[in-house]
Amino acid sequence: MKRRVITALMFLMGLHAVKSPGAVGQVAEGHSRKPAPTFSLKDVSGGPVRLSDYRGRVVLLNFWATWCHGCKTEIPWYMDFQTEYEVRGFTVIGASVDDAGWSVVKPFIESQKMNYPVVIAPANLAKRYGVGEMPLSILIDRAGRIADSHAGVVDRIAWESEIQRLLNERK
Repeated sequence: MKRRVITALMFLMGLHAVKSPGAVGQVAEGHSRKPAPTFSLKDVSGGPVRLSDYRGRVVLLNFWATWCHGCKTEIPWYMDFQTEYEVRGFTVIGASVDDAGWSVVKPFIESQKMNYPVVIAPANLAKRYGVGEMPLSILIDRAGRIADSHAGVVDRIAWESEIQRLLNERK
C-alpha cells in the first residue's frame, strides 16, 4: 500500500519512471520530461550548490542518509561514476536527509572520502522530489529535466547504462 501511495505521488509530480528495486527501466524521452525542482543549498564547506549551476550536465541527485544500508551500498558506485564520467559532463549531488544534519553527515563524508558535492536536504525539498523509500536516485538531463528516478538500491549496471545514454543525448 505504501509503495502505491508513493508511486502515485511521484507520478503526479512527474516522476513517472520510478522503478521498484532492481528493476531495469528506460530513460524517459526528452519531450515528456518534467523540469526538476530547483534548489540552492550549502555544501559541507558552506559553499553554494545550486541545481541551476549544473545546467548542461547530467546530474545524479541521490537522496540518502547515514543510517540507510542501501545508501551505503550505492555511495561507492556513485563515487566511481563521478570519477569515470565527470569529464563527459556528469555530476553526482548527494542530498542527505539525516535529521541530525552536518553533525553526522560531515564525519560520514570524510570517512568515505566522498568525491562529489553533498548538501542537507530540507524537508520541503525531499517532499518536492517525493522522497519515500530510501535511497532515492534521480537522473536529471542536461536541460534540467527529470529523465529517470529509482527508489531503493539501483542495479548498478543498468543505472550506469542509463547515465551513458543521457550523456550521449543531445539537448
